[in-house]
Amino acid sequence: MAKNMQVAYLLDFYGDLLTEKQRESLDYYYNDDLSLGEIGANLGISRQGVRDNIKRAETILFEMEEKLGLAKKFGLIRQSLETVKKHINVIDQRNMRVYRSNDINESIKVILKELDKLDELK
Repeated sequence: MAKNMQVAYLLDFYGDLLTEKQRESLDYYYNDDLSLGEIGANLGISRQGVRDNIKRAETILFEMEEKLGLAKKFGLIRQSLETVKKHINVIDQRNMRVYRSNDINESIKVILKELDKLDELK
């Protein structure tokens, strides 16, 4: 994952651990693609202050991910949910073609409903 995407992703997970200026600096820099000068003007701090905020905040985000691994775990859970959904659809299609079982059809509906609940947690 490119650093820009990775920092923006980690900001979603750990942004509340940063100071307001660090969080805003990263948001402006990575999400709004503003220059250091533009960010400094928005926040009322020097260009160097913005750079320092960004570097400190990046360090915090990467350290937190290394210690907690929440973003990585979230990605793995999302990937597993997609795999389960894919296989449920295969089972559903086979059921409709071969077995035509109402019991299987109802179970599939329940499983998909539960997967949708998990998807909403994202």
